[in-house]
Amino acid sequence: MSPDRKEDQVRKLLEGPHPMVPAGLAAAAATHGRRLLRRRRALRRLGWSVLFAAAVAFTVWASLTRPWVTPPSGISPPLEGW
Repeated sequence: MSPDRKEDQVRKLLEGPHPMVPAGLAAAAATHGRRLLRRRRALRRLGWSVLFAAAVAFTVWASLTRPWVTPPSGISPPLEGW
């Protein structure tokens, strides 16, 4: 019985008088939406810029230090055949 009671309440709310909408609500919502989109776009650009800068910095570091090359050992190999 509980769902029927809730359904009746919803129907009464929808059939009843609708509240007045403030005059500038649509304009304020559009402005807010534009602001959110602009902020989201700026953050996305900033994120891609940081990622690109990190990739460039890693490439420069790797080309200068060449971490894939084994470092020379500090001990000379044993002399054989003397």
